Amino acid sequence: MLEGLPPNNAAFVMRLRCTEAQARALADLVVETFDPAETAGAAFEEKASTESWAATPWVVEVYFGHEPDQDNVRELAAFAVGEKLAAEIVFGRVLQKDWVAASLEGLSAVRAGRFVAHGSHDRACVKANDIGLEIEAALAFGTGHHGTTRGCLLFLDEILKRRRPQNILDVGCGAGVLALAAARALRIKVAAGDIDADAVRATRANARLNRAGPWLLPVQARGAAHPALRRPGGYDLIFANILAKPLRMLAPSLARLAAPGAEIVLSGMLVRDVPGVASAWAAQGFALARRRHIDGWATLLLRRGGA
Repeated sequence: MLEGLPPNNAAFVMRLRCTEAQARALADLVVETFDPAETAGAAFEEKASTESWAATPWVVEVYFGHEPDQDNVRELAAFAVGEKLAAEIVFGRVLQKDWVAASLEGLSAVRAGRFVAHGSHDRACVKANDIGLEIEAALAFGTGHHGTTRGCLLFLDEILKRRRPQNILDVGCGAGVLALAAARALRIKVAAGDIDADAVRATRANARLNRAGPWLLPVQARGAAHPALRRPGGYDLIFANILAKPLRMLAPSLARLAAPGAEIVLSGMLVRDVPGVASAWAAQGFALARRRHIDGWATLLLRRGGA
């Protein structure tokens, strides 16, 4: 898994070898705690090891746009890996080419139903009936490897088995994985926006890379506050894979963009955040239809007027 900032902002790195569970826990803690525009966490399995970690040789790397307070980072890391391992964390500077290499090295293709998110090095993993989503991890937040993005893709795959949405919106599109998946599956235009200009550029680049440029024209927007994201009649499917607080705060404005009978897929929240997010959307007339948990993260499917 890897989530985080664009590579040209990554100036510092911390690194720790540990077990898979510890690596994933620490990477998730970073995503939850730090600004995703300034920090990224990567957890991956080492290709080979002859040392004591050989049974579970995993590495967690955290990249920072600014020099981190090492004592504070170690104190935070101790919650995930314990004080003894936190003391073994190594800090250093990182060049852009190092970030790109590290971003791609540990990532393998990820399947979510018929969708396969992969890097250029894993094109062979896409089979005849798959919908391949070639995403370079270094481009922006959201590669398909994080539990939140995978949860959204799984719900999209389920939705497409029973209906064909006509108007789709992806709020906080990141690298464009969800919008790209919908556009490629349905071959229709999909609206997308992100508050971060680098994410918008990454989505455009990924759309061109996957031959979906005409269907995907993302814009820079806070939430859905952009004229290009207004749709007469509303959207019948909306994705918002952001964080728990903005999911609650944006509920009224996004609900106004939803068509009658619309479905909303929400993610970016920890399991403990589900009640608060679900309550905010219930106040807008949306009921929880289904939920799934992946790696401690929750993804919700809500329906307007549902039971």
